[in-house]
Amino acid sequence: MATSNTTAWALMVVVGIMILFAGSNQVSADCEADVRDLVAKCRSFVLKPGPKVPPSEECCAVAKKADIPCVCSFITPPIELIISLEKVVYVARTCGVEVPPGLKCGSYTVPPVA
Repeated sequence: MATSNTTAWALMVVVGIMILFAGSNQVSADCEADVRDLVAKCRSFVLKPGPKVPPSEECCAVAKKADIPCVCSFITPPIELIISLEKVVYVARTCGVEVPPGLKCGSYTVPPVA
């Protein structure tokens, strides 16, 4: 339980830092809101430990509104230590979000739909 709380806290801190730095890179406010909403509603479905789990309706509602390429621009090596990008794509596609093959999310390249 403590590890799960520590991981969630670390993810929130990293995303908070990313949002602060995003302002200096002229990233849109909508994209920043997407990141905050995705962290709030979807984090438990994309953390590295554990199996892939179908996302909640709340997570899907946020994912369907998110600008996925913009959100992918926030993915840095420290974030990749915390979240599974394979799970991120799984969650998005399970929610009916089109994630184009070949899209770069951090160092991860989205594979074709199986």
